[in-house]
Amino acid sequence: MNRLIALGVVLVSLAACTSQAEGPVKLTLMLDWVPNTNHTGIFVAQHEGFFEDAGLEVEIIQPGEVFAEQAVAGGAADFGISFQEQITLARAEAVPLVSIAAIIQNNTSGFASRVAGSPGEWEGLRYGSFGSPFEEPTLRELMGCSGSSFDALEIVNTGFSDPLALLSQEQIDLAWIFYGWQGVQAARQGIELEVVMMEDWFDCIPDYYTPVIFAAEATLEDRPEIVRAFLIAVSRGYRFAIGEPASAAAILLDAVPELDEQLVRESQEWLSPRYQADAARWGEQDLEVWSTYSQWMAEHDIIAQPIQAERAFTNEYLP
Repeated sequence: MNRLIALGVVLVSLAACTSQAEGPVKLTLMLDWVPNTNHTGIFVAQHEGFFEDAGLEVEIIQPGEVFAEQAVAGGAADFGISFQEQITLARAEAVPLVSIAAIIQNNTSGFASRVAGSPGEWEGLRYGSFGSPFEEPTLRELMGCSGSSFDALEIVNTGFSDPLALLSQEQIDLAWIFYGWQGVQAARQGIELEVVMMEDWFDCIPDYYTPVIFAAEATLEDRPEIVRAFLIAVSRGYRFAIGEPASAAAILLDAVPELDEQLVRESQEWLSPRYQADAARWGEQDLEVWSTYSQWMAEHDIIAQPIQAERAFTNEYLP
């Protein structure tokens, strides 16, 4: 073993032992939504004792009336799950949140329809909007890249209603989904969808990290050793999920038994190779991804001007 790596392992072990002698450090992590395969590595870390090994006791909670960004900014949670676009928006409004790890390396979302296969065919359709400021610019750009007019698309406010149910009931014609969950779910339910994946349109709209794990600047400054310990455990969890998707799916189902078993297993199989993809390590983030998407947001009036991208994320605490 490389001497520097060995030394790091020893130091981490010593820190964990010290922490455990004094009792584990209690932390709270707020998810972005209900538990799903985006979060598998976190539940693996909890189930397999990786948090305990790092001297931590982590409570995993779901958002309610308060979302993760508000909870972390206000000190009600230590860490949260969010998205690059939300962290960028927060920093543009002087909220000091920092992304500390990318859960998935590339954008796995897409626009799903039962009646149209490309943005050039979206004119006259009804899009189910959940109220994000990113939706209209994204749709407008995709349709513009295809030579069609966004003004011919009808926007229907649906909130966080199930998009697959709305599509099936023909209340809407187009929805923005995470393919790794809702795309797999649609296939299981026999709902035939045409999905325009964002990864196929990066020449039109730049890639961005979705979702990410984030913390407040103050946490990074005041408790860096806790952030490192937390990410060591979470990284172990996602590496486990990458290498053993079937076992990881079983762990998620054990933690959240109300989930559809076959959906979790199929989703995990689809998503596991995408957590790290071609990055050097799980969680790695690239300055160009952050700066390019921030510039795109500014050009489309989502934010007034680009943020200082180098302050919005960090790889410093990854193992």
